[in-house]
Amino acid sequence: MKNLFFKPFKKERLAIIISSFIAISAGLVFIIFQATKERVTLTLDGYTQVVNTHADTVNELLDDYDVNVKPADKVNPSVDTPISNNIEVVWEPAQLVLFVNEREEQAYWTTAKTVKEFLAENEIELTSHDRIRPELSTDISNEIVVTLEKAFQITLNVGGEDKQVWSTSTTVADFLKQQEITLNLLDRVEPNLTERVKKDSVITVTRVEKVTDVVEEPVDYAVVTKNDSKLSKGASKVLSEGKEGLVEKQYEVILENGKEISRTLVNTSTLKESLDRVVAVGTKEDIQVSRGTEGGEEFYVSSTAYTASCNGCSGITSTGINLKANPQAKVIAVDPSVIPLGTKVYVEGYGYAVAGDVGSAIKGYKIDVFFPTKDEAYRWGNKKVKIRIIN
Repeated sequence: MKNLFFKPFKKERLAIIISSFIAISAGLVFIIFQATKERVTLTLDGYTQVVNTHADTVNELLDDYDVNVKPADKVNPSVDTPISNNIEVVWEPAQLVLFVNEREEQAYWTTAKTVKEFLAENEIELTSHDRIRPELSTDISNEIVVTLEKAFQITLNVGGEDKQVWSTSTTVADFLKQQEITLNLLDRVEPNLTERVKKDSVITVTRVEKVTDVVEEPVDYAVVTKNDSKLSKGASKVLSEGKEGLVEKQYEVILENGKEISRTLVNTSTLKESLDRVVAVGTKEDIQVSRGTEGGEEFYVSSTAYTASCNGCSGITSTGINLKANPQAKVIAVDPSVIPLGTKVYVEGYGYAVAGDVGSAIKGYKIDVFFPTKDEAYRWGNKKVKIRIIN
């Protein structure tokens, strides 16, 4: 009975011992496996962790973590570096940058952190006038688009003054905004605001103003004559002196860059009315004829005065005398039936002269005395004088 019980017990105990041995051996192997791993500080795309590895090289370590290293990626130390205890491994994946310069696009792979670092890495130089987008401090992200606009010089003329300025390829409107140039309503810009600025362009801003100019101008008085039968024919007498009037004229003036280019009268108002000059003209016939000391006939005539620049005057007398070319000539206009043309005469207050012209208003005993200026003719006026025939 005792032997029957002990035999199966011994077999069960043996199985337990064998199982325990296997478990202990497996645990010992695991402990030994773990103990032989190297301790590594691993940074993947900015994320850091401490790991234990049996990898022989950095490349094997990265393979264990499914990291596909591209040529442009940054790995420190290099991928063929052997793994040692407490080594630090850093992997920075390259980002795709689309760089646009002068409208030409080029792809770059980079591990630069910012736009500024990317430009420095690729030896892309900037001047203070160039325009870069996005800003230099912008972080690099995958498939970011970086645009560079190189600056160039153009000529800017504002209000007639030229200066050289820097610009990038933009519209005329945006360029003027960058230059802080404000356009007024009437200003003119060439070329058109929507056109793009190019190298060696000339942008002209013409300042246009519309202003009102008010001026006062004198108004000449009219001369009114009245027949007076009490005065001898040819004599005159001023009854009332004339007075100039005054008007206010309002002009619309267009200025370009401060210079007047047009003036339009828009309104006229009278400030003071002019007063006519009234002159009495004698109509009484009073002709006296006498024999002069030089043997020529003497008689009285009514006289007026004229110039070569009167309305409708050619300056050439009926006998061919050019009064404009000979302003000092002594010539009178006569009625040829009274004084034949070509006759030499002496006119009281005027001197020796020749009867060298005629006139539609010169009839009978009346003469018109020539003077070179209007002032002299006005001073002569209308008066009765004695004339003597020389030949």
